[in-house]
Amino acid sequence: MMAVTSSCKEDSGKMGLDNGKYVRYTPEQIEALERLYHECPKPSSLRRQQLIRDCPLLANIEPKQIKVWFQNRRCREKQRKEASRLQAVNRKLTAMNKLLMEENDRLQKQVSQLVVENSYFRQHNPNAALATTDNSCESVVTSGQHNLTPHRPPPRDASPAGLMSLAEETLTEFLSKATGTAVEWVQMPGMKPGPDSFGIIAISRGCIGVASRACGLVGMEPTRVADILKDRPSWFRDCRAVEVLNAMSTGNGGTVELLYMQLYAPTTLAPARDFWLLRYTSVMEDGSLVVCERSLNNTQNGPSMPPVQHFVRAEMLPSGYLIRPCEGGGSIIHIVDHLDLEPWSVPEVLRPLYESSTLLSQRTTLAALRHLRQISQEISQPNVSGWGRRPAALRALGQRLSKGFNEAVNCFTDEGWSMIGSDGIDDVAIMVNSSTAKLVSANVAYANGLPPLGGAVLCAKASMLLQNVPPAILLRFLREHRSEWADNSIDAYSASSIKASPCGLQPRPGSFGGQVILPLAQTIEHEEFMEVVRLENTGHYREDMFAASDIFLLQLCNGVDESAVGTSSELIFAPIDASFADDAPLLPSGFRIIPLDSRADSQTASRTLDLASTLEVGTGGVRASGDHQSNKQCSSSSRSVMTIAFQFAFDIHLQENIAAMARQYVRGIISSVQRVALALSPSRLDPHSGLRSPPGTPEAHTLARWITQSYRYFLGMDLFKPVSEGSESFLKSLWHHSDALMCCSLKALPVFTFANEAGLDMLETTLAALQDITLEKVFDDNGRKTLLSELPQIMQQGFSCLQSGICLSSMGRPVSFEKAVAWKVLDEEQNPHSICFMFINWSFV
Repeated sequence: MMAVTSSCKEDSGKMGLDNGKYVRYTPEQIEALERLYHECPKPSSLRRQQLIRDCPLLANIEPKQIKVWFQNRRCREKQRKEASRLQAVNRKLTAMNKLLMEENDRLQKQVSQLVVENSYFRQHNPNAALATTDNSCESVVTSGQHNLTPHRPPPRDASPAGLMSLAEETLTEFLSKATGTAVEWVQMPGMKPGPDSFGIIAISRGCIGVASRACGLVGMEPTRVADILKDRPSWFRDCRAVEVLNAMSTGNGGTVELLYMQLYAPTTLAPARDFWLLRYTSVMEDGSLVVCERSLNNTQNGPSMPPVQHFVRAEMLPSGYLIRPCEGGGSIIHIVDHLDLEPWSVPEVLRPLYESSTLLSQRTTLAALRHLRQISQEISQPNVSGWGRRPAALRALGQRLSKGFNEAVNCFTDEGWSMIGSDGIDDVAIMVNSSTAKLVSANVAYANGLPPLGGAVLCAKASMLLQNVPPAILLRFLREHRSEWADNSIDAYSASSIKASPCGLQPRPGSFGGQVILPLAQTIEHEEFMEVVRLENTGHYREDMFAASDIFLLQLCNGVDESAVGTSSELIFAPIDASFADDAPLLPSGFRIIPLDSRADSQTASRTLDLASTLEVGTGGVRASGDHQSNKQCSSSSRSVMTIAFQFAFDIHLQENIAAMARQYVRGIISSVQRVALALSPSRLDPHSGLRSPPGTPEAHTLARWITQSYRYFLGMDLFKPVSEGSESFLKSLWHHSDALMCCSLKALPVFTFANEAGLDMLETTLAALQDITLEKVFDDNGRKTLLSELPQIMQQGFSCLQSGICLSSMGRPVSFEKAVAWKVLDEEQNPHSICFMFINWSFV
């Protein structure tokens, strides 16, 4: 009998055991086995016997010995893969550690600079002590104060020497922002550095314009990274075009280029932006590659770009990319975007869009880093990139969808668009394009019918202001509940069925056959996904078709993560035919929702999408008592602007009828969106529907019942008298309790998992950020000592009373309390779940 071993440490010539002895394989046998292994790494018993019969070299080897060889071979392969993975992780951790150490050094320099400036400020301002007691979240003294006035260098000569001098100055200023303290950077909300994180993301405070900065790791060489980033239209969705007007080589091996760049306007309410730029590409002494840019607005005797119609000339302050080679391959990249978008040129309600560093970070800086990481993973792991077997083609389709929607939102006259007069109400703008470039795109809507004679494209677009509704949740609802707003009888892809008769232009409510969403691809961060939507049984709406058929849409969706701060949400779709060719013309339509502030809404993390009952409630619904806090948290700061643009392909002879139909259709969509937004707003929902606990903890309703029942069990009295015994009544009473109540976990490092309204006010935090606060951070030194001595009593007796003391909020402000009670919270099985604290008569010191 042969003994079988699974050891993976034997050498390549000793691969099995027979009667207690190693079996030695000849090089020819090993070569044959390796060849067979690559064909079939895990052969069955029959397959192994067939291998012995088919390969004469293995005729004297027992099948069991062959089995052992394959087992060992698979084990070695697994070890090699694991070793390679660990080496890659180690390289990433080493690079991230280096990046974090550099960031720490930069922050220390910034702190030192702040200390010096603060000391100087105190010496020259006798009222400094009063000023520094201000409770606002903004610092009185910032390191960016020296940037509060624009830096306008004197006009320069546009000769090669003058441009080179300007390029070197741009390089110095950019590096001071990327690795120094020229701009006061603060961590972007929701972004935390770590080995598995996106990178180090920061936004500006106290400087001219808006600025954003990102540091991260990319698994590509610096030159490849630079080539990708310089091709801005390939990854920057807001970029319409970049034109290189002139270029010259420098003596140090670099390149100076003069560029003209155009950016789309994000809404219909604002003009587009353009830039006249200098770009300097150079290699530093340490091998780092730098690409930096700035606006050219004061050169003399040189080329210039005159103002362009429908564009506002914006300014780019020194920005760019620092790309450093990383040991073991890959690159460490620093990205800085610093713009002055001339907010004076837009309506006051839209100025936050042009003054938000968070929005700049989400739409520009993070977009660049995400694009690089996506391509890097497609290269290193082509089978798990999230974009299928043709990632480049699918990404190109996504770019075309987004660009087509941006073109519809902007409707530039140089592309052939012209406006049709309004019907007396200017809520919906109607644009028509009958240029040759649009004729091909128009025919896509007629894929299932006869092409039009003299086709054209009509775009109906509008923008509206939304109050108190989370963009991500509204967009998810529009995506998942298409029947709430769409009407297949007059959608963009079925315009060919509309006849000249006015009665054929009336939308028919409920004419929707249902939709099936088929996932197609998604990015590695899951912030964007592409899908095919099948609209079922829509053929009976077509008078020129005899049988029902399905219609397909290519759809792009992003910004559905409620926890992402400052990001915009988009739902863009276009009809496609069955061939789904890569170069098929697309006629995109859709929605874009952009927040007008950068603060996260703490009440939106888990708002339900099941709004069937809510949508049926009229506008006169009664609000629950105490709901003023929801309105306070979702005040004017939680506004957003929605832009709607729908494109219709039509026969040019039906222009007047199609224009009337498009106005009516888009107005119907606006009405539907307003109804959904009203139902989604916190004032229309249960004020506690958003109080969902973190994963792994009970729902807020259940936790509220455990808290109140445990209080009665250990202290012999009711915490409050609920109106009814339902879980919702417990939560409602707990939420509006006058004293600060907060629950912390029973982990080695206790963190808070729940707090009521007063507790959040006392900690100066939100439900979303509550989990980042540990128990030890709340108490001062004396409080921590007292709590440490009382914890055994709480766990044994079930409760403890703490005398008056001082706590600290998450902002570091001292909070005094008259008395505190702590008790053990038991679950359904009477097992300890958490500890609840109640602070009575608290106030800020």
